[in-house]
Amino acid sequence: MTTTAHDALARCFRALHTASRPLALANAWDVASARVVEAAGAPAIATTSAGVAWSLGRPDGDALSREEALGAIRRIAAAVTVPVTVDIESGYGADTTEAGETVRQVLEAGAVGINLEDGTRPPAELAARIRAARAAADAEGLDLFVNARVDTYLFGLGPEADRLADTLDRARQYVDAGADGVFVPGVTDLDVLAALAAKIPVPLNAMAGPGAPAVPELGRAGVARVSLGAGVAQAAYTAAHRATVELLGTGGYGPLAGALDFGELNALLTAGPGAGARGVEE
Repeated sequence: MTTTAHDALARCFRALHTASRPLALANAWDVASARVVEAAGAPAIATTSAGVAWSLGRPDGDALSREEALGAIRRIAAAVTVPVTVDIESGYGADTTEAGETVRQVLEAGAVGINLEDGTRPPAELAARIRAARAAADAEGLDLFVNARVDTYLFGLGPEADRLADTLDRARQYVDAGADGVFVPGVTDLDVLAALAAKIPVPLNAMAGPGAPAVPELGRAGVARVSLGAGVAQAAYTAAHRATVELLGTGGYGPLAGALDFGELNALLTAGPGAGARGVEE
């Protein structure tokens, strides 16, 4: 990809982050899922590290090697025409230098955005990795949207009464380090999200699923980006499980009803990138 093409995709991706019409991301994990998501009309593709890991026979949680993750990123970025942002967990490296090298190769693979997460690590560690990511992008002369994931709510870190303040403090550190967005999975309460959005000066990303407010409601609370995380991959593997259980139990095939048409799905992977956009029925 040329620098001009990369910058055009990066500008497009940045412009999609707005609470008036939140960027809704159905996270993909391989070429087929990415092409299906793009064909359904998605303006961008985000990966799920869990889905990528599962597809390669690994558990989620920094179990992938850098090269395994990059292989998936290269294939996905080459297969679609919309901007691609990728979940690289904590950066697939033991230190900030290695994390920076991961980011350099992610850019080389064609992605214009990344997610970096803090998990249970000290906030200062993620802040250092964000600075390394920003330095790697600057060294390449390429735009990169860095989305910093704050795991206070997802992992229930610290006393519940202090969680909002802790989340805001971490967000401030990450924005100061160069983050372009802040991702707070594990919370869908509209009042909490509104409080976060009011104090975080960059686009707020929430993770949603069954039972969560709809995307427009999240937008009214100030959320600019909504991700499904591992949800779509989980649903896909659940479909395989249900089909197998029924096949081996009653001998029926009910879970296969409503599947994407074979020819239409096959055509998405036969034609070049971008072919069949919006062609898959929702």
